[in-house]
Amino acid sequence: MALAQWRWLMSADIIPLRPRMTEPSLAPLLALTAPGMNAVNSIILERMHSEIPLIPALAGHLISGGGKRMRPMLTVAGAALCEYHGTRHHLLAAAVEFIHTATLLHDDVVDGSDLRRGKETANIVFGNPATVLVGDFLFTRAFELMVEDGSLKVLKILSKASSVIAEGEVDQLVAQRKVETGEEHYLQIIGSKTAALFAAATRIAAVVAERSEADELALDAFGRNLGIAFQLVDDAIDYDSDAAEMGKGRGDDFREGKMTLPVILAYARGSAEERRFWEEAIAGFRIEDEDLAHATALIARHDTVSATRERARHYAQRAIDAIAGFPASPARAAMAEAAEFAVSRRY
Repeated sequence: MALAQWRWLMSADIIPLRPRMTEPSLAPLLALTAPGMNAVNSIILERMHSEIPLIPALAGHLISGGGKRMRPMLTVAGAALCEYHGTRHHLLAAAVEFIHTATLLHDDVVDGSDLRRGKETANIVFGNPATVLVGDFLFTRAFELMVEDGSLKVLKILSKASSVIAEGEVDQLVAQRKVETGEEHYLQIIGSKTAALFAAATRIAAVVAERSEADELALDAFGRNLGIAFQLVDDAIDYDSDAAEMGKGRGDDFREGKMTLPVILAYARGSAEERRFWEEAIAGFRIEDEDLAHATALIARHDTVSATRERARHYAQRAIDAIAGFPASPARAAMAEAAEFAVSRRY
């Protein structure tokens, strides 16, 4: 993420998410995008095929694993918001999902993860070398789809997002096990590794619909703020839910020495003794189950999960405000409710 962008993300006062009368749901977005996502899923299945049997087997292990498909859904929803009635966005939404899946495969190897979406990770089942190489294969498939679309503007947006994601992942790796990582740096990391693809996925819908640059930027802002909110909640969930809810190992971030916002705030608010614990834990010397239990107790003591969710609600409201200039429609309502759902979820 550009320096100016993450400074802007830090600059505004916390905006409370406006209250609603009912519990937010992803159902309106799922209903809105169902026909388009059927087409997208068909493209995904077709384009991950290879004569090398290991490639579709490994890619399918993750792609069929029950993910929310939020990023391609945003492309399809953005097209509906822009009243686009063509099919170009189907190919591009599939490209977005391939980029995302490739990064997940690589992440699991880097992190040594053994559980994702409630099942064994591809690197555990197939090994690290195959997982990395199939991730590379999916990246190339994504770029084939972009070239097939033929828009240099789309290619620029998605290739830039891919570059920013890679930078964000490297930045996160460099920051790992460094207790001095602060909130600004953390937001810079998640703005790159997560929000960049949310922003690109939503923005390209306005490009294929040939809407104005103002509409492009509005959809970019929606996706970027939603992506940050989404990651904030993911990081809160790591200390606030069990593994069955999360679909991954509870405390993975803790054991990997990641300075996510709940930890950053607990460290900042803690006593000298608590800070010593965090310094030892993040350095990798306190990673047993009892250490995780102590970390979770400290986070609860300082209420940093709630504080993290509060920041997520701020970004969700900014996402909703970003598309307020579009005419009222089922698409706008579904996208707004999806932003509210993103911060209320427990998984």
